[in-house]
Amino acid sequence: GGEDSLIRMENPVQFEHASSVNNVFFDEANKQVFAVRSGGATGVVVKGPDDKSSVAFRMDDKGEVKCIKFSIGNKILAVQRTSKSVDFINFIPDYPHMEFTQECKTKNANVLGFCWTSWNEIVFITDQGVEFYQVFPDKRSLKLQKSQNINVNWYQYCPETAVLLLSTTVQGNVLQPLAFRNGTISKMSKFEIELPVIPKPAKLSLSERDVAIATIYGQLYVMYLKHHSRTPNSPGAEVVLYHLPREGPCKKSHVLKLNTTGKFALNIVDNLVVVHHQSSQTSLIFDIKLKEPDCAVNTHQPVLPARSIHPYRLLITTSSNPSGINKVLLN
Repeated sequence: GGEDSLIRMENPVQFEHASSVNNVFFDEANKQVFAVRSGGATGVVVKGPDDKSSVAFRMDDKGEVKCIKFSIGNKILAVQRTSKSVDFINFIPDYPHMEFTQECKTKNANVLGFCWTSWNEIVFITDQGVEFYQVFPDKRSLKLQKSQNINVNWYQYCPETAVLLLSTTVQGNVLQPLAFRNGTISKMSKFEIELPVIPKPAKLSLSERDVAIATIYGQLYVMYLKHHSRTPNSPGAEVVLYHLPREGPCKKSHVLKLNTTGKFALNIVDNLVVVHHQSSQTSLIFDIKLKEPDCAVNTHQPVLPARSIHPYRLLITTSSNPSGINKVLLN
């Protein structure tokens, strides 16, 4: 909220929409939208929240791009094209611009993705654990700093706190947080998400799309969107917040009552939890600070009745782009 939001709304980010020749990616850490045309051969356009973080360049088409992110300060570009390696390109002046590659060290592992933790440190997340590297742009090489072996289903990363959350076990509901700081990696207390139904036989039951990690009022929380089946006695879906301290156990601390079922999406805006409900096209707003803690787990109702989501889309047609350019607002 406030004036800053008004400024951002007046300067939306423009990018070419996704198509058969154009892939679009969003990097949460740098708040950058990547539009990659023809694998980069006909151009990569990077749009950030300000002009300084917007660049355009070309790169060789070496296959479909699965993930693409700049390190902090746009110094080094990382591109994942296969499940075995990540490619790098220097964007530091007077450094060699040729691509160099790092294959994951773990035998038979598949790279699920990667996260930059500083301008020259990167973590590969594989289905068998994590590999933490330091990047040497002048030598065009990487050095493995530390690795952790653990079976991984999926991951979430919070760039503000440099905390990586790994989904482990067959059901996926045992979460292992890892903290990155000053070139080190440390395990935080792992914890279990309480599932509404325990499947038999065991199978992956906690989805990546139902979990988010965010800072609210200066504290780190893991948010779990807990669905309930449609029955007359169903209490409806809930958002369960687990407080994740730097040290000590992670504890269930808040439950947000949605009073409905269906598909949802989560946002944090000015420390408010905003839950979007797809079928009714409404948003629910929760403030976990409105209620003083009176028990281990506080239950919250929306602070306002559900509000309608008004679609916001601009279509700009030009002679060079008759199909239009998409515009989005970045937080």
